[in-house]
Amino acid sequence: MSLAGLKKQINKANQFMSEKIAGVKGTELDDEFLEMERRTDATAKLVDDVINRTQEYLQPNPASRAKLWTPEGILGDTMLKHGRDLGETSNFGLGMIEAGEALKQMADVKYALEDNVKQNFLEPLHQLKEKELKEVAFHRKKLSGRRLDYDCKRRKQAKGKGEPAGRHGAAAGSSVGEEEIRAAEEKFEESKNLAETAMFNLLENDVEQICQLASFSEALYNYHRQCGDILQGLVETLSEKRQRAAQQSRDAHVPKRVTSQREENSHRLSPSAGSGSSSLNSLELHPPVSQSAFQRPASPGFPPSSPSQRPYCKGVYDFDAENDGELSFHEGEVIYLLSRIDENWFEGELHGTRGLIPVNYVEVVVDVPKAGSLN
Repeated sequence: MSLAGLKKQINKANQFMSEKIAGVKGTELDDEFLEMERRTDATAKLVDDVINRTQEYLQPNPASRAKLWTPEGILGDTMLKHGRDLGETSNFGLGMIEAGEALKQMADVKYALEDNVKQNFLEPLHQLKEKELKEVAFHRKKLSGRRLDYDCKRRKQAKGKGEPAGRHGAAAGSSVGEEEIRAAEEKFEESKNLAETAMFNLLENDVEQICQLASFSEALYNYHRQCGDILQGLVETLSEKRQRAAQQSRDAHVPKRVTSQREENSHRLSPSAGSGSSSLNSLELHPPVSQSAFQRPASPGFPPSSPSQRPYCKGVYDFDAENDGELSFHEGEVIYLLSRIDENWFEGELHGTRGLIPVNYVEVVVDVPKAGSLN
C-alpha cells in the first residue's frame, strides 16, 4: 500500500471513531436509500436461514448419507425382514410385508423430492447469495469507505476555516483544497449510484424468486400427495387382510403333553406286533460318509471360507455411534466388512451386530470385492 493510500485509510478510521465515540455527524443518505438497505439486509438473512432450514428438512440427520438409512428406509427394511421371518402363513407377517413395501415406496418419493428441491429451489438461492447479494455488499462497503473519506475531508476543511489561506487556496491549518473535496464528493456519488442500482435490481426481481418458491411448494405438494396415495392403498390392503383374517375358521388347539413325543419315539423303535422281528432289523446300514464329501471343492470363482479371508478392517480410533444404524467400536478391534455404502462409509459386523462404520476411522486389511457386497 502506498503512503497516500495508508494516509487515506488512517483518515477513514479517524472519521469512523469520531462518529462512534465523539458523536460527530456524518453525511446522511436519503430515506429511500435507507429503506432499500433495510430490505436488502432482510433478504440476505432470509436467504441464509431458508437455505439452512430447507437442508435440515430434507435431511434431518446429516450423518445419514446413504439412502438405506433414511427413516422410511430403516422402518421399511425392518418390517420386511420380520414379516418374511413370520412367513406367508401368518396374516400379520403378510401385513408387515405390505407396510414395509409401502414405506420403501415413500422413501423413493422422498429421494425424488430432495433432487427436485435442490435443483429448482436451493440452487437458485445459492446463486442469489453468491452473486447478487455479494455484489450489493461490495458496492455498499465501497460506499461506506468513500463516505468516510468525504466526511473526513469536509471536517478538516471546516477546521481550517478562519486561518490564513495557503498558496492553493486551502487554509493554512488544513491540507484539503476545494478540488480534493470535489473529487471525494464525485466518488461518493458514484458509489451511491452503483449501490442503489444493485439493491434496486435485487429487490425488484420478485417474479423469478416467486417462481422458485412456487416450484418448491409444488414439489412438496407432489411429495405429500404421492405419500397419501401410497398410504391410502396400504390402508385399503390391510383392511382387506383384516376382513379375511376375521373370516378364517379357527381350529381348537390342544397342547401336547411333554412326554408324548418320547412315547411316540419309543413306540416306533419297539418290536412290531406279529412280525417277531425288531424294526431295527429293517434298517439298512450304510458306511459312514466323510465330512469332506459334502465340502465344495475349491475353485477360482469362490473365495476361501476361512474367516481370515473375509473382508475385514481394524479400528484405528475409537468410534462411538451417534445415530441409529451406526456401529461403535474401539481401536484395534477387528470388524468384518459386508459392503461399501459410499466413499465415506462401510457396512460392517462386530460381535454379531451390523451397522455403518466411517472409512477414516479404520484401516482396511482385506477390502470388499468391487462387484458387490457380502451378506
